Amino acid sequence: MKEEHVILVNEHDEQLGTMPKMEAHEKAVLHRAFSVFVFNEANELMLQQRAKHKYHSPLLWTNTCCSHQRVGETNIQAGKRRLQEEMGFVTDLEETTSFIYKAPFDNGLTEHEYDHIMVGTYNDEPNINPDEVESWKWMSLEAVKVDIELHPERYTAWFKIIFDKFYEHINIAK
Repeated sequence: MKEEHVILVNEHDEQLGTMPKMEAHEKAVLHRAFSVFVFNEANELMLQQRAKHKYHSPLLWTNTCCSHQRVGETNIQAGKRRLQEEMGFVTDLEETTSFIYKAPFDNGLTEHEYDHIMVGTYNDEPNINPDEVESWKWMSLEAVKVDIELHPERYTAWFKIIFDKFYEHINIAK
């Protein structure tokens, strides 16, 4: 399998080049990424639990899907591609905001990402890819907020940052 590359960017999201994904995480180099939040008609968020063999954040709960854009791919195209690969469905997505974050992990890797947040709606069950996703569930935003406060260790670093700082950009029931 060909090694995945990430798009290196500056603080203005201007492309600087590419680098193998693991190398970017080892060197904590800023690169482009995205986080997708899918809601149902009851305004519940579809969460995924990352697969147990993931190289970082295994078995932690997070947003519906997330990954890295490929060269020549728009944010929306990347979000739809990864939603299909991880959760087994596609829906329309809307980009709401973006931000930079840096999160070191216990295994020596660091996520340093220019993260684009996208939201969409879907009302059926996903067909999860067990290589990527351990489990999934619907939760109200209020229930997620309470659970993060009580059990922050259950959630990924980026999900907690987005939920804390960018809540208004993921809450579609404005």
